This record gives sequence, C-alpha cells and structure tokens, in this order.
Amino acid sequence: MNDRGWLLAAIELSRHSPVVTSAYAVGAIVVDATGRELASGYSRDVDPYAHAEESALTRLAATGAGPTVLAGATVYTSMEPCSVRTSRPMTCTQLILASGIRRVVFALYEPPLLADCHGVELLRAGGVEVVEVPDLADDVRAVNAALLATASRLTRRADEL
Repeated sequence: MNDRGWLLAAIELSRHSPVVTSAYAVGAIVVDATGRELASGYSRDVDPYAHAEESALTRLAATGAGPTVLAGATVYTSMEPCSVRTSRPMTCTQLILASGIRRVVFALYEPPLLADCHGVELLRAGGVEVVEVPDLADDVRAVNAALLATASRLTRRADEL
C-alpha cells in the first residue's frame, strides 16, 4: 500500500473515535519501511483523553521495535499531531520525536479551534520528514463535522455579540 492508501486507512480508523464536543476524532497507523503495519490507534480508544498517535506509539513500544525499525517507519495520521496538550505530560509531536520515527504523513492541519497547533513545524525542526496529502483533508473534516459545526456556530455567535 502507498502513502495515500495508508492515510485513507488512518482516516477510516478515526471513524471509530467516540464523538465528543471537545476533541477531534483522529486515526493513526505506524508502518515500517517494508509496508507492514506495526501499530494503530484512534482518539479515545483506551481512555477519554487518549490521542490517536499516542495510542499507536504506546502499542508500538510494546512490540519492542528497535531503533533501526523506528527510523524507517512512518506515522500516518489523519490530522496534524498535537503540539499543545493539557491532559498528558507529552504532546503527540513530542512522542513522535522521542520515538525516533522520522516520517509523518497527514491530511489536515489541526484547525485552530481548540489550540494553536504547530506540530508540523516542530516535527520538521526535529528532522522529521512531514508529508501533507491535502486532497484528503475534506474526508477528515467530514469525520469531525459535528465538532467543526459547533465551533463554527460559537464563532458566529461571538461575532454577533
């Protein structure tokens, strides 16, 4: 499978995320250099605060994959990895950098509704190759339509006041 196929699979995985009005639904898959899936996760899959990349990387750590495997691996995530987080000590961007994974493919930059995210910028500064597949962004927006619509209504209402 190619980048697009893995990213579509991550977007599909995001559809399993429990819907909440305070967080995005994201899917993430870690794939080794040979194209073998190593781990996956989605938002809130193990607890109400779990992020997709965090879940996938936690599962990956349990496999014992070494530095050589991780350096050649890719994280496919439907949305830009978070760079601001209050529910955990490390952001998804920090977790990716600490893992040794040097490639991330994503579809949608995190909209500035919940936080001012700079995940892509920080990953690139840390030596990670980051690839955006923007033509899949609408698929991610569709998965998150309820949250985006709520935020849009709140923004319009604030503008009216």
